[in-house]
Amino acid sequence: MFTASFLFASLVWGSVGVGYFIYGKKQQCLSAMVGGILMVVVSYFISSALLMSVVCILIILAVYGLVRRGY
Repeated sequence: MFTASFLFASLVWGSVGVGYFIYGKKQQCLSAMVGGILMVVVSYFISSALLMSVVCILIILAVYGLVRRGY
């Protein structure tokens, strides 16, 4: 289950998620905070590195769209 690609992807996307959460907390942006939490949760529960990367990229795009609209 724990392949090198899974561990690396989990490390990368979990770190990006923590960064999004910290950014959202400092800027008081709820969508960035929720996006960060979702990225950390995804890195724990999805066991495929490719699927994890696709889901996290979709979360990034969703947060970008929401922040751009003012949410």
